[in-house]
Amino acid sequence: MNIPENLKYTKDHEWISIDGDIATVGITLFAQGELGDIVYVDVETVDETIERDEVFGSVEAVKTVSDLFMPLSGKIIEFNEALEDAPEKVNSDPYGEGWMIKIKLSDNTQIDNLLDAAAYKEIIGA
Repeated sequence: MNIPENLKYTKDHEWISIDGDIATVGITLFAQGELGDIVYVDVETVDETIERDEVFGSVEAVKTVSDLFMPLSGKIIEFNEALEDAPEKVNSDPYGEGWMIKIKLSDNTQIDNLLDAAAYKEIIGA
C-alpha cells in the first residue's frame, strides 16, 4: 500500500503535508479504499478557525458518510474546489489532486503528535 514517507498521518486516516505554517490535508489511500467511491466532499468551514479533533467537513461515498476531523488546530484557508465537480479525485489521486483543505496552523507544536509513515502502517496493518 502506498504510504508516502514525506507525509504525517492521523489515526483518523488523514495525511498532512507541512510547509512552514501551512498544512495541506487529505484522506489516505487506505481511507478512500475503505469508503469506496467518493461522490461528494462537503467542507463549509473555510475561513473558520477550528481546534484539533473537531469536525471540519464530511466525505460522502456510495455506501457511507464520514466526518472529517481537523488534524491540527488552525484556520482553514482553502478548500480544493476541484472536488466540487470531481470528488472522485480523492479515489484516483488521494495524495495529489485529491487533497481537501489547507490550514494556517495556530500551534506548530501539535505537529509532534502526528504519526510518521511507519507508525501509520502499523495502525492499518500494512
